[in-house]
Amino acid sequence: MSRSEQKAQTRQRIIEGAGRAFRKGGYAGTGVDGLAKEAGVTSGAFYVHFDSKGDAFRESLTHGMAELHGGIRYFQAEHGPAWWAEFVRFYLSVKRTCDLSEGCTLQSMPTEVARSDPQSRAAFEAALREVAQAIIDGPPSARAPANVEDACAALAALTGAVTLARAVDSPAFAEQIAAAAELALLGPAGSSRASSSASAVRE
Repeated sequence: MSRSEQKAQTRQRIIEGAGRAFRKGGYAGTGVDGLAKEAGVTSGAFYVHFDSKGDAFRESLTHGMAELHGGIRYFQAEHGPAWWAEFVRFYLSVKRTCDLSEGCTLQSMPTEVARSDPQSRAAFEAALREVAQAIIDGPPSARAPANVEDACAALAALTGAVTLARAVDSPAFAEQIAAAAELALLGPAGSSRASSSASAVRE
């Protein structure tokens, strides 16, 4: 591996580590030493690649949104006409129950972005528009959003449901929140968890 390749690999490792650290600890709660530790590098090595914590934040934010964009494209290619329902169920299950450091940037980072600088907010907006466009450009799928406004509303429902479900102590209530979001997004015919969740809560 050449020196330039090693440098690029280290930079990528820092970006990925920074994303995990920011998702778990927030911007204010994460320092450069913590970012470097998460990436497995020294603080000095961090400053070789980034001038500040803010620079790493913007890069990790863009990277995280690109992962979401790629995930949507994966579901579209893998599931065809069923992609939207499969994506919704995945988001409301896997992305709701995984460790927060491995969660979705769209769910965990917007409040951090709202407090950040104009450059970070502009980067987030551009990435969000690309994600919304990827949704409406996908293959026809039952109840999939048809325009940017509907795509943003659906993303807001998904991320809001995951945020609320993560915040409650009761697993049954968290499941009920996810089921309600799934029902709202997919309708009775497409929702696989609404009835089972309601039964579990009653029991």
